Amino acid sequence: MTYPENTDVASVMKAAQDNLWMHFTRHGAYQDAEVPMIVRGEGAYVYDVHGKRYLDGLAGLFVVQAGHGRSELAEAAAKQAQELAFFPLWSYAHPKAAELAQRLAEQTPGDLNRVFFTTGGGEAVETAWKLAKQYFKMIGKPLKHKVISRQIAYHGTPQGALSITGIPLFKQMFEPLVPGSVRVPNTNHYRADEITGVAGMTPEQYGYWAAERVARAIEMEGPDTVAAVFVEPVQNAGGCFPPPPGYFQRLREICDEYDVLLVSDEVICAFGRLGTMFGGQKFDYVPDIITCAKGMTSGYSPIGAMIASERLFEPFKQPTEMFAHGYTFGGHPVSAAVALANLDLFEREDLLGHVTRNEPVFRSTLERLHDLPIVGDVRGSGFFWGIELVKDKETKETFTADESERMLRGFLSKALFDAGLYCRADDRGDPVIQLAPPLICGPKEFDEIESILRSVLTEAWNRL
Repeated sequence: MTYPENTDVASVMKAAQDNLWMHFTRHGAYQDAEVPMIVRGEGAYVYDVHGKRYLDGLAGLFVVQAGHGRSELAEAAAKQAQELAFFPLWSYAHPKAAELAQRLAEQTPGDLNRVFFTTGGGEAVETAWKLAKQYFKMIGKPLKHKVISRQIAYHGTPQGALSITGIPLFKQMFEPLVPGSVRVPNTNHYRADEITGVAGMTPEQYGYWAAERVARAIEMEGPDTVAAVFVEPVQNAGGCFPPPPGYFQRLREICDEYDVLLVSDEVICAFGRLGTMFGGQKFDYVPDIITCAKGMTSGYSPIGAMIASERLFEPFKQPTEMFAHGYTFGGHPVSAAVALANLDLFEREDLLGHVTRNEPVFRSTLERLHDLPIVGDVRGSGFFWGIELVKDKETKETFTADESERMLRGFLSKALFDAGLYCRADDRGDPVIQLAPPLICGPKEFDEIESILRSVLTEAWNRL
């Protein structure tokens, strides 16, 4: 059946083509084609306007941790909206924001006790950079303003967050951006030989090498000018790069040595995506700042946060000091109420334990695809995986830009969706397919994902 039954489908489809400006979308592709219209979700599945069902292999956008159609989250939103729909956190507070801040602080590692709410992840990253700049000015180190991040890493679309992003294609139309952002190699061990110029590094050796590149960058820029290092626990763009063993431990030592803040960008990796509440907990490191968003409400209402170490808040305790920064909808009462209900659901259904128990099953199911000639690498952590596609498994030869365009955008993205799997075929870096299903998924959904991928990837190889 179509849903909802009283929808004027033709009118909605025309509005999508005539009036809606979609995000990161090539609208030319829809001049003579229908815009995909998702109207309903239930569990791990979504349904389009024609009633066709798709497995949500990306949890919306790494967001819908608890799955679609959770009435308790919708009810929490409605209840709060009736009680207090809106009030800002500008010199005033409301109970749900305070309760959520306390709840998050109880779950963070170390002394990350101060929660600054935003409405999304890019804003949280923007907030973290601004805090780093002001903090160092306030403690007498005014030159420390630069940020180091990794190649191909994505940190958001605001001008500051975009400056920290390491994807040239996303940036070139908006330059000049905020100065002071410096790039270092990422943790893609599959490509370690070409990144380092040294053949055969073990994961441990590569992790140490990659961390040391951060130290060299700090030294080259001048330690007195570098404020922060921004890293994701598992880097998203490029296709799920987990950290090699020891990488974060060495990075923490380097940041301490040079008095540089370690910012863990966990917009994707927090709230169970890796099987832990916060991503750094999976890899045993304590950052100075965490940025998070997406899964905090399982997407049922928008919210984000920058969570800072207590020591970074210390200078702001003075009577005349202020962090002159904020967002109208940061810590919105309805979103905060939904986040609290979502965290209750996490505990009640043991979603963290479920991900931890099922991670090896998901991994082994995806690794079955290694028998396909087009699959070069399967990597990731928790419920967050990337499959790198290659032309030659032995040499790891990748596709040309032309081949990538034809295969990913010309065939794979649409073919996977038509086959009933919503996921991401991406070439920010080398061509990959990314998977991050809702945390409620299990072996049945994993098998369905593998089956669809096997069929479509076999067809893609035959088309080359």
